[in-house]
Amino acid sequence: MDAAFCDLNISTPQAFHGVARAVPGDPPPLDGARASKILRIQQLSLLGNGFPLGVIPFISPSPNHKELGSLALQSLIGKVCMGDWWVGLVGQFRPKKLLSSIKAEASTADPWQLPFLKNSAKHFLDKSLYKIGLCAQIALTSSSSLLFSTENHGEGKKRRTKAMLVHQLPDHDLTLEAAWPELFIDSKQNYWEVPESISLDCSSIVSDSGLRYRFGIYKNSGLPKAVDAPVDAQSPLALSPGLCAKAAFSIEKSKDLWRVIAKEEDDVIIKTKYHQIYRPSYDVRLKEPHLNISGIIGGYCESWLAGLKENRSRFGADVFGSANCSFQLGKFRNNFLDLTRIDARLDICSASALAKGLFSNPPQNDLSSPKLNFIFQQQVLGPIVFRVNSRFSLEHTSGRPEPKLEDVTYSLNYALRALRSGKVVAWYSPNRKEGMIELRLFEF
Repeated sequence: MDAAFCDLNISTPQAFHGVARAVPGDPPPLDGARASKILRIQQLSLLGNGFPLGVIPFISPSPNHKELGSLALQSLIGKVCMGDWWVGLVGQFRPKKLLSSIKAEASTADPWQLPFLKNSAKHFLDKSLYKIGLCAQIALTSSSSLLFSTENHGEGKKRRTKAMLVHQLPDHDLTLEAAWPELFIDSKQNYWEVPESISLDCSSIVSDSGLRYRFGIYKNSGLPKAVDAPVDAQSPLALSPGLCAKAAFSIEKSKDLWRVIAKEEDDVIIKTKYHQIYRPSYDVRLKEPHLNISGIIGGYCESWLAGLKENRSRFGADVFGSANCSFQLGKFRNNFLDLTRIDARLDICSASALAKGLFSNPPQNDLSSPKLNFIFQQQVLGPIVFRVNSRFSLEHTSGRPEPKLEDVTYSLNYALRALRSGKVVAWYSPNRKEGMIELRLFEF
C-alpha cells in the first residue's frame, strides 16, 4: 500500500539523512532496501561507539565525478542535547581524490622538501572532498515533534533541506513534510531530484482485524532532474509537477500452519546435565520456528487536482494484493546452525495492469508482471546472520515469458541481544553499487 504514496523511504548513502523516496506507483522495493526507522544522526551517534574514532564507512559511487571514488567516511562531529531537544553536526569525507593528488605530487617532487609539504597541505583544503550536514529535533509536545535537516556540498553548489512535523494520535499518525529538493529513486535504480516536494499524510495503525488505511495530499513543483542517471533516462511521470490527493486501504490476514510457541522460561534458560545457562534468543522476533502463510488485499484511488498532462488521468483507481509464506527452523539462541529462514512473497502491484498485460505481448507496463520476492537468512556464527533479498519478474523474450532477476541485496546482520530486537546491518546492492551500515530496531 505504501508504494502508492510518495513517502516510502529507501536506504541510500546519497543523502546525509540516509533516505530517498521510492517513486509513487513503482513496484514495492525489496524489504531489505527499506530505510531504518531510526534517524540517521541517531544511528551515527550509537554506531560511532563501535568504530575507530567514530568514523563509519559507506560506498556511494559518483559516475559524473569518478575522481572522488566510491568510498566515503561519515562521522558525527558533535551534538548538543537539551532535554527532548537536540542538534547534531555530521561530516563526510572522500579520501580517494586526496590520496591520488598526493601520490601524483610525490611522483614529481622530493617528498621531504618544503614545497611538496606545502602543496600536499593545499590538497586537504579541496572543498569537493567534504560534505557537512546539520540535523535537529525539537519536541513541541509529548506527541508532536519537529525534525529539520540541511546538508551542503563542500563547494556550496548543492544544498538539500528537509523539514518534517509529526503528530501522534491514539490510532493515527499525522505527518507534514517538505523538502527542497527531494531525492527519489525509481525501480531502475536511477536517482531523481524534485526541486520542491510537500506532503500532508494521515495513516492509521494496523487494527486487530488487519485493516489499515491512509490518505493524504502531495504537491511537486519544478521538473525532476536526473542525478547521475543515464543520458537517455526518462523521468517518471509521477514526479512531474502537480497536486494530487490519494487514499488507500488494505486488509491483512495471517495463519500459522505450524509454530513452536516459546515459553518465557524456555526462552532464557537452557538446562544442561550439570547446570542451567541463561541464554535468551538473539532476537525475540526470530525465536519461534514456524510455517506461516499470510495475504494482503487492498486498493487505492487518486485525483490530480492540478498538473494534468497528456499521459496523466485526472482520476485513477486500482487494486493490489500479495501472498506470503514464511518458514523458519531454529530459535536463534545457540552459536551454530540455530537459524534458517526463507520468506517468499508474490506481489500483484496492479490488477488493471496485470489484466492488460495478459492481452499484450510484450506487456507495456512494468506493473503488469507479478513480482516474486525471496528472503533467505542463515546464521553464520553467534549473532551474525547472512541475508539475501531478491526480486524476480517475468520478462517476455522471443514471445515467451522467462524469469528475470530484477534486484538483489546482500547483507550481514549483527544482532544486539541487549536490545531484544536490534541489529547492525551492513548491506550492499550490486545494481546500485552502493552499501552502508545501519542500525535497526524491531524491524524485519
